[in-house]
Amino acid sequence: MKRILNITCIAAATLLVSSCKDFLEMPSETKFDSETIFETVDRAEMVVVGAYSQTFNREFYYQLGMGTDECYSTEGETNSKNQVANYVYTTSNTPTSTYTAMYTGIEYANVAIKGLQGMDVSSDAEKRKVNMLLGEVYAIRAMNYLNVVRFFGDVPYSTEPVAETGIFTSSRVSRDTIYDGCVADLQKAIELLPWKSEGAVSTPERFTKNAAYGMLSRVALYAAGYSLRWDLNSYAPGSVTISRRSDAARVKELYKIAADAAKAVIDRGENALVPSYEAVFRDLINGRYNSESMLEYGQYGADVNGSAAGYTNGIFAHTNAMFGKSQPAMAVTPTYWFDFGTGDTRRDVTICNYGIGADNSRQMNSYTSNTIGKFRVNWASQVGTAINKRDINWPVLRYSDVLLMYAEALNEYNNGPTTEAIAAFEKVRARGYAGNTTAMGETPGDYKGFKDAIINERKLELGFESWRRTDLTRWGILYETLSETKKKLIKMAGRTDEFADIDAYRVYKPSVATSFQDPVVAVPFTGYKQITSADSTQLVKDGNVVLRMHGASPLGSQGVLTPNAALVTNLFRGLEKNKVELLPLAISIIDVNSGLQGQQHPGY
Repeated sequence: MKRILNITCIAAATLLVSSCKDFLEMPSETKFDSETIFETVDRAEMVVVGAYSQTFNREFYYQLGMGTDECYSTEGETNSKNQVANYVYTTSNTPTSTYTAMYTGIEYANVAIKGLQGMDVSSDAEKRKVNMLLGEVYAIRAMNYLNVVRFFGDVPYSTEPVAETGIFTSSRVSRDTIYDGCVADLQKAIELLPWKSEGAVSTPERFTKNAAYGMLSRVALYAAGYSLRWDLNSYAPGSVTISRRSDAARVKELYKIAADAAKAVIDRGENALVPSYEAVFRDLINGRYNSESMLEYGQYGADVNGSAAGYTNGIFAHTNAMFGKSQPAMAVTPTYWFDFGTGDTRRDVTICNYGIGADNSRQMNSYTSNTIGKFRVNWASQVGTAINKRDINWPVLRYSDVLLMYAEALNEYNNGPTTEAIAAFEKVRARGYAGNTTAMGETPGDYKGFKDAIINERKLELGFESWRRTDLTRWGILYETLSETKKKLIKMAGRTDEFADIDAYRVYKPSVATSFQDPVVAVPFTGYKQITSADSTQLVKDGNVVLRMHGASPLGSQGVLTPNAALVTNLFRGLEKNKVELLPLAISIIDVNSGLQGQQHPGY
């Protein structure tokens, strides 16, 4: 998205922390007030396009994307991003830019909905265009509210422009009310938006009926799921609990809504899985759209707002490398590598087992140094606009996610997997195994087994796409999953139990990248449980590199190795059940909105 329109800054302090000055500094072709902007369809479209610029924020994949069984922070303990990634929340270090960006987009949407509803157009073509634009902003508003609620819980909720209401303070509103509003918004959007095949928009950077259906499925699953709740009247610490909404009938209805929305996409047949998992991300990195990509956040050009995909969350590339510097501040949780089954092609795409040296050499990573491979800069055709603006779009919604949501919703609604649920699940899993259905194993046929399989499959399929942290929360298992991950990491460090036979060393032949769109996915290696000094010396003489996989000195005669001790000790160090499942509000947010006084997360 190269250009975005700037409309008058009318967002209220109750919703926004950033100043109007910051808002108005966004690039624009021209400025109009909210009364004249909706005089023509073309001008109205510029407002809608501008709203998209506030639908994503780097925090989603950065500090809020870390602290999972996929990803951890490599920054120092005093760094606020490391603290948030390890659940050391305070009212000073809690992220604010996500909150601010989402409400800016919501205000854009509220202004646009009001303006579009009041437009007087005569031709059928203009009426169709206005309906499409209206559908887009309904969908944007719902998506942005989802992104606030999944991290902060009950928050202020407004569906009217602040300039119209004149209300500049707002209290928390039940997330159930907000989620129900999001469901209604998306149902309206679906009525108004064209299908992708109708050609009204040429890019997945804007909503179509396909994407709105997919987003409805996502919102309904979150609305039906677990979350950290408390009494909104008393804010008593004793009222804090992890639970679903109390209306069981509504929960069941939401699972039906989620299943039906996903099924509408599947039945339409316009979207499909790309046969190669690798191709999904090579296409993304190179700006190619395909049948799997349903919604992307536009990241082309110097004016992009809110992301630096491929730089902070990519692979390491030395400053002097031909690809330009790439400096990840996040790495793969070491146990994640072993979650992938033998033959699962997604592992080496999702996890990059090498970095790029100053001489463009591919240097293999140890267990604690593996990085995110889905956005690797050496797969691009060029550096891009800048080293921290790589022109890599963010994948907001993929068809594989729709298939998994369909399978999950059917399992929940029917208290067990249907034939359709199993088929959707197995389509995703079979693609991961490059069609080798024998290698992917059997699909469980009971409710609990299938749910666990879905939870695991989403980790394998959607790794590092910013959903794991809040997915674990909506399943009510964040604390349990991360506690188990830490136990596994300790066993991995000592090479005990299921990790007794993992490689202590890996030996590989050094190679050099010679061009952009590097064809290499992973550096091939030979693993060794133990290795003698003499053998190591000979391997090096033969032109190999011998890598100690735990990244530290051997302990004892059996070659047992330890990873960075601080990683084991400090990972998830602030984890506390019935507390960290939601973020507290930053004190700066409460200070500008008197309606939030006394309404802090009871754990803080």
